[in-house]
Amino acid sequence: MDFELSSTAREYLADLQEFMDRHVYPAEPVYHAWRAAAGHDNHDLPPIMEELKAEARRRGLWNLFLPDVGGLSVTDYAPLAELTGRSPVLAPQALNCSAPDTGNMEVLHMFGTEEQRKQWLEPLLDGRIRSAFAMTEPDVASSDATNIATSITRDGDDYVVNGRKWWISGAADPRCEILIVMGKTDPDGPAHRQQSMILVPRDTPGLEIVRSLPVFGYQDQEGHCELRFTDVRVPAANLVAGEGDGFMIAQARLGPGRIHHCMRAIGMAERALELTARRAVERVAFGGPLAEQGVVQQQIAESRLAIEQARLLVLKTAWLIDNRGTKEARTEISAIKVAAPRVAVEVIDRAIQIHGGGGVGDDFPLAEMYAHARAMRIFDGPDEVHLRSLARQEIKRYR
Repeated sequence: MDFELSSTAREYLADLQEFMDRHVYPAEPVYHAWRAAAGHDNHDLPPIMEELKAEARRRGLWNLFLPDVGGLSVTDYAPLAELTGRSPVLAPQALNCSAPDTGNMEVLHMFGTEEQRKQWLEPLLDGRIRSAFAMTEPDVASSDATNIATSITRDGDDYVVNGRKWWISGAADPRCEILIVMGKTDPDGPAHRQQSMILVPRDTPGLEIVRSLPVFGYQDQEGHCELRFTDVRVPAANLVAGEGDGFMIAQARLGPGRIHHCMRAIGMAERALELTARRAVERVAFGGPLAEQGVVQQQIAESRLAIEQARLLVLKTAWLIDNRGTKEARTEISAIKVAAPRVAVEVIDRAIQIHGGGGVGDDFPLAEMYAHARAMRIFDGPDEVHLRSLARQEIKRYR
């Protein structure tokens, strides 16, 4: 396996590092101050983000997650995603590389009709609108996607959608104009052919945003919403691929996207470790810097070991996707979805501990990063689902 970056990727990485240092990190306090003044129930975008987006576009740091756009392999993109993870709220969106838009763009790119791509993919690629992906439901255990109960019923030239969804990221953002909704078109069919996906414009009558849900008390700008669909009628042409293709599309959507998520998690862990080391050197207790305490040294060393191991596993997975396809990498994709968030949580938790009271407040980014990293162990499939899959693959060898 060769994880050496292409010359194009190295150029992007150097430019992105400069962009982070000169623009993104200085923008963080501006962004958070604007949101605090506006009120966290306000889901408008702080103006500083548009400035970051304009600068990223000027530099050509735009839509790099799509190989057809940036010319990068998944392995090439991985360290770029890691770098953006150091500022997870600002950097991915500044590059038009943030979830759920990336996954939705990949769905439209792979499965959308020419008209669907023209109407929705083009403005998403241009950063003029945002989108949401509506899969998880409050009334069923959505870790098993075959449980999805929202109905998508054919009625003449239309489909009618009824059901409830929650934790739908991006739906509260005023720029969100389109949702990809997963539901059942054939509840009596084979378990993995019952589901379909359909495009639902956010302003469609019958689609209601019930509330935006906080994550550990943090109300994110784009929102994570509970939605209600009551006789929501859309044209049959809004179906993505064909009836019964929903489960297949979901699997295709989540493969490369998990590389993005996991590398960003490693980026968070790297920044947390950097903050830890700086704090340990600068903070004095019991007659000397914290960095001289054996217990602190051990925590820093454990964090470095964990980060390096997780990064290598994600890079191996990226290489497999590039060279053998997503299907051949499915075991590793499950593995990184457990390993990377787990490492991020552990490293950030150690950083919080060494920062003391400062670690649980908002003077440092650690508490907010912890909330996001901990949530990663649930969204896109909880740890237990991926561990179950890994165990089955392991046991299968000996049967």
